Amino acid sequence: MPIRRILQRQDNTKVMLGRVEAIDRDAHTVHVSSGDLLIPYDYLVVATGARLSYFGHEEWDRFAPGLETIEDVLAIRHHILLAFEQAETSADPDERRRLLTFVLIGGGPTGVEMAGAIAELAKTELAMKFRRLHAARARIILIEAGPELLPAFPASLGKKARCSLQQLGVEVLTATPVEHCDGEGITAAGRRIAARTLIWTAGVAASDAARWLDVEPDRAGRVPVQPDLSLPSDPTVFVIGDTALVMGRDAKPVPGIAPPAKQEGAYVAKLLICRLTGKPPPPPFHYRHASNLATIGRKSAIVDFGWIRLSGLLAWLIWGGVHIFFLIGFRNRLIVALDWLWCYFTSERGARLITGSGDEL
Repeated sequence: MPIRRILQRQDNTKVMLGRVEAIDRDAHTVHVSSGDLLIPYDYLVVATGARLSYFGHEEWDRFAPGLETIEDVLAIRHHILLAFEQAETSADPDERRRLLTFVLIGGGPTGVEMAGAIAELAKTELAMKFRRLHAARARIILIEAGPELLPAFPASLGKKARCSLQQLGVEVLTATPVEHCDGEGITAAGRRIAARTLIWTAGVAASDAARWLDVEPDRAGRVPVQPDLSLPSDPTVFVIGDTALVMGRDAKPVPGIAPPAKQEGAYVAKLLICRLTGKPPPPPFHYRHASNLATIGRKSAIVDFGWIRLSGLLAWLIWGGVHIFFLIGFRNRLIVALDWLWCYFTSERGARLITGSGDEL
């Protein structure tokens, strides 16, 4: 949903497209590259999100792209479909194996969900659509440096996720740190895996907001904030979302997922209204954690509500309902719900068109 459409009824809101180059807190201005603008502010809310983190190996992004933008999603889909097409015509058995090997680096929710999606794509939806190629023989490998998948979930749900992935034919390698990535494959824990498709799902780092604000970030690049989400040295600047280092009641950083960011945005809005109207400020921000959810294929998921933990088909139905509920606009909810139902009963997922030149991988 375009931001302009979401805010079209907000007469006191102006939407601008541009790239922030610098923030001058002394002059209360934001320097934006679009038109070389200096935008003044009374209060500033920085919510610039996160970027992929390759943990000091930024050169790997050429070989192992991640999911940040719609363009990234389309490029990865193009790459995966093209790998199957080239494997269909390849006369070299070794090259065919490399083309049909898909390696995902990172065992968090993104890695688990994508591994399940690729496995189902290969073993059910594409298995009967090629003449020479046995798409069901595709090899999907999920690599995690830690001892278990889904470290943010209870260990019992992580084990169930692992079991569900293995039932789909996914190879799960835990305690396997990645050492090298290139155009021919990956080296992890001393083991070489030849593959034409590497996908980075291992983690993110905060945006450049700490540099703009001239503050010392934490190891992940996040900006430390006060309990009211403002900078310790500047009560007119607030930082929220993945960019902010917000401590929870357990003295641990609040996770970089959507629910905390939404709660932080609502809190800052309420706080600013109180300041502008002279009302007492609200109490310090506390994140209210509702649940963790992850899907594994089209019939299984895991859900952690804290007081109850679910897995399997029921958890998958809850996962789908939650994601549809939080879409913006009734039309979007209806279209997605109907599309998912069609995919579920027919195993057909969209047009699966390959766009572009279709050059070699």
